[in-house]
Amino acid sequence: MPKMTNKCAVITGVTGQDGAYLSQLLLNKGYRVVGVARRSSHYGVSTHRLDWLGITKDVEIVDGDLLDLGGLSRIVRSARPDEVYNLAAQSFVKTSWDQPVLTSQATGVGAVNVLEAVRLEAPEARFYQASSSEMYGLIQEPIQSETTPFYPRSPYAAAKLFAHWMTVNYRESFGLHASSGILFNHESPLRGLEFVTRKVTDAVARIKLGLATELRMGNMDATRDWGHAKDYVRAMWLMLQQDKADDYVVATNRTVSVRAFVDAAFAHVGLDPEQYVSIDPAFLRPAEVEVLHGNADKAARALGWKPEITLEQMIGEMVEADLARWRDRA
Repeated sequence: MPKMTNKCAVITGVTGQDGAYLSQLLLNKGYRVVGVARRSSHYGVSTHRLDWLGITKDVEIVDGDLLDLGGLSRIVRSARPDEVYNLAAQSFVKTSWDQPVLTSQATGVGAVNVLEAVRLEAPEARFYQASSSEMYGLIQEPIQSETTPFYPRSPYAAAKLFAHWMTVNYRESFGLHASSGILFNHESPLRGLEFVTRKVTDAVARIKLGLATELRMGNMDATRDWGHAKDYVRAMWLMLQQDKADDYVVATNRTVSVRAFVDAAFAHVGLDPEQYVSIDPAFLRPAEVEVLHGNADKAARALGWKPEITLEQMIGEMVEADLARWRDRA
C-alpha cells in the first residue's frame, strides 16, 4: 500500500530510463506525477519504458520541450509542483559529437529553461538537476568526489557542466532549493540499445538464442562505476527531502572495465566471449574517458543512501530481460 501524500512532482524526460523508475518510486509514495515528454508521432514507442513498468496510465503526460520556456512555464504553473526533476537531455555521448549544437541547447540551455520556469512559477518547489560523471572526463583525481575538478571531454559533458553550474547559480543567486546529483553510470533493463551496457546484454541474449553470432565493441579497457538506475533515482528523491540543497556524487565506489562487464554478461548464459567479441574502430570515441570511479561517501553520510543492487545482479537482470524480449518475438 503506497504511502499517501499530497505532493506533486514534475519530471522532464519522463519516458527515459530514469524518468520511468523515478515515476514508479514517486507513485509508490503517493505522489501525483506530471511527466513532460517532447511531442512525437511515435507516442506508443516513446512510452514503452512506462509500459514495461505498468505505470503509463498513472503518469499525467504533457507535451513539452526544453527549448520552449513559455511552454515549460505553463506546465509548472498548471501543475503547481512541490518537486521538479530535470532528467531530459540529449544524453548519448557519441551523438553529441555529431550534434554538438543540439546537445548544447537541449542538455545545457534546456536545463536553464526549466530552472527559470521554476523560479518564475514555483519558487518554493525543490529542483533536481541530473548532472553526470562525464563532467569529470580527463580525470584530475583517481577517485572523483564533489570537490574533484571537472574536465569534460565531449559536447555532452560540456553541456552537462554548464547546466550543473547554472543550478548552483540559481541556488546561490535566487535561493532556490536546487540540487544536482552527479550520477555515475547507471543501467537497467530499461537502458536504451545505443548504450554499451544494453548493447552487450541484448547481443548476448541474441547470441544465446541463435539469432546473432557476433558482438562488435570499441574500447574494452575503459572502466566505469556502474550501478542500477532504480537505486540512483532513490538518491534523487532523497536529495529533495533535505532541508538544505546541495550537490552529491551518486556511485557504487567500485569500478570495472567494459571487458569485465562483457565477460560477466556472457558468463551469465554460459558462453565464452572470446568466440563472439570483435573490436570495431567505428565504436571508438574521438576523445575517450578512460576511467570513472565515484566516491559517494557524502551521499551515504548526508542522505543515508547506499546502493542495494550489485553489478552482478544488475547484469543478470538485464540479460534475462533481453532473453525474454527476444523469446516473445519468436
